[in-house]
Amino acid sequence: MKKVLFAMAIAGMFGFAACKNNKTEEPVVEEPAMEAVEEATDETVENAVEEIVDSTMTAIAEVAAE
Repeated sequence: MKKVLFAMAIAGMFGFAACKNNKTEEPVVEEPAMEAVEEATDETVENAVEEIVDSTMTAIAEVAAE
């Protein structure tokens, strides 16, 4: 009986050791992609500000002309 119990304990140790070997790799995030997004955002904001200023100046000119 002791031999059977000992064999089952050894088998259990191998079973528990095998459960811990499932390592998954984490995806690598590239930093340059974030810099490109920041540059595009800066250009987009600048273009939006220019459009707002142009439309505001046009509206002021129309009101002044009346």
